[in-house]
Amino acid sequence: MIIFVSCKSTSGLPDPLAAGWKGQAVCEVLQDNERIRVLKCTFAPGVGHEKHVHEPHFGYTLKGSTFTITDSEGTREVNVPSGYDFFNGEKTIHQVQNTGDSTAVFLIIEPK
Repeated sequence: MIIFVSCKSTSGLPDPLAAGWKGQAVCEVLQDNERIRVLKCTFAPGVGHEKHVHEPHFGYTLKGSTFTITDSEGTREVNVPSGYDFFNGEKTIHQVQNTGDSTAVFLIIEPK
């Protein structure tokens, strides 16, 4: 059973699940309980993730691509390879778009 929960942040921006791209969802819930929420986010070429806020989270790239990222550091293009992992220990805000030629898939793991 998949339960969709949208958490409104204090910044007024959507969380990763509520944020989509041009009105279409890009993330789905794989697990949601009192301890953890796991999202699977899929970005076909040209698809992105509108500006949103992340609470502390761990991410893992199941399938990588090239992205344009806009955040507090500005806008840049980055290659995100398959198997890449990352951890953000504080609240972050960004927008991304897959500018590569392959579909990218990420797992986002959020402790509660």
